[in-house]
Amino acid sequence: MLNELFSHDFFMKMALKEAEKAFVENEVPVGCVVVCENQIIGKGHNLTEKLVDVTAHAEMQAITAASNYLGAKYLTECTLYVTIEPCVMCAGAIFWSQIGKVVYGARDEKRGFTKMGNLLHPKTEIISGILENECSELMKIFFKKLRET
Repeated sequence: MLNELFSHDFFMKMALKEAEKAFVENEVPVGCVVVCENQIIGKGHNLTEKLVDVTAHAEMQAITAASNYLGAKYLTECTLYVTIEPCVMCAGAIFWSQIGKVVYGARDEKRGFTKMGNLLHPKTEIISGILENECSELMKIFFKKLRET
């Protein structure tokens, strides 16, 4: 069991900080951190607008950073924390990297991978609903702001 310092809430708050960076940069506010042995080894937020790259999702940024940190393509001992349920593309990257655990905040009813069934590696554990309200509220504020402009 994680102690209070290194709890799911703690690491989701770190992912939320990444999502807030995306929000400030007028990117869809999704943030992600990859954790190994209670240490953040990769982090990212959406950069699709800035990089003009539809694949520049928060999860892709964090997985690449974690793989570079470890010098390995498989992240079996890692946990990925992401504010919003991963899309199908990111679920594919999570599958190929064999991440041990995925923890996400809010569901993505329109584009989340669970609409297609479980696309993750069979050994990957999934936990959802961590800081769900905070994660979904940031998205609601972003899209409301976008509609008003």
